[in-house]
Amino acid sequence: MPDTDTRDRQVQGLDALELRPGSAQRGAAHTARRVWAAAWPKLLAVAVVLAAWQLVVWSGWRSEWVFPGPDRVLPVLLQEVTGAEFWAAVGVTLRRALTGFVLALAIGLVLGLAVSQIKPLRVAIGSLITGLQTMPSIVWFPFAMLLYGISESAIMFVIVLGAAPSIAGGLVTGIDYVSPSLKRAGQAMGLRGLQWYRLLIVPAALPMFVGGLKQGWAFAWRSLMAGELLVIIDQQNSIGWALSQARQLNDAELLLSYVIIVLAIGIVIDVFFNWADRSLRRRWGLATA
Repeated sequence: MPDTDTRDRQVQGLDALELRPGSAQRGAAHTARRVWAAAWPKLLAVAVVLAAWQLVVWSGWRSEWVFPGPDRVLPVLLQEVTGAEFWAAVGVTLRRALTGFVLALAIGLVLGLAVSQIKPLRVAIGSLITGLQTMPSIVWFPFAMLLYGISESAIMFVIVLGAAPSIAGGLVTGIDYVSPSLKRAGQAMGLRGLQWYRLLIVPAALPMFVGGLKQGWAFAWRSLMAGELLVIIDQQNSIGWALSQARQLNDAELLLSYVIIVLAIGIVIDVFFNWADRSLRRRWGLATA
């Protein structure tokens, strides 16, 4: 079959073109340029912040044993991150954060779907969800410790109360903005019950829902940091415990080192959510690839 032979030769030619010498190097160079384009503004911002920080220290605003500069904090930070105890503390904190966030996600999903579809329920607790989002997480800790004592359950309780309302609110808002024409198309296609939500409602609400997830994570992370500072469980090593120890020992360098670590983890998580948001916008045709 001549047509088949011709098509096979064309495909082989394209494969050879892709695999020709230098194509891999050009791909690597393009990737490096993209990484650099995304990284250099952040690196410049870090450099500016460090320079401003050092200038404030040199100005004598506070004594260096209370407010040390980056020249003293960064070596301590480097020493910390090379130790096994540090990674054990980070592991404990991240485990708590992820566990609490997953619980809040499950509760927020169920609550958001229920509120968005049942009008009396929205009238009854819609404002309550908004009110819970505005409450500082630390307000819940005395009650959580009364319920669960000095335990991880108390921390999980506050994380869920802090994050679940934001997740539910984001899902409700996303569902409210699903296009009516899209809903009519789903009904015409025969989508009912679970398929209606799985194939239409939840995917259509995802762009706004991601914003709710991001806000929910921010509340969960802040709740966890407050919890680890207040609820010390059997001297278990964690980032919050390390912050508390540094404060009790008046070790400003170590204290600021862990402040930077908390900030760095928050930035990494934010980068992940931004990547998810860009991916969704590209999928919906709202951004270029």
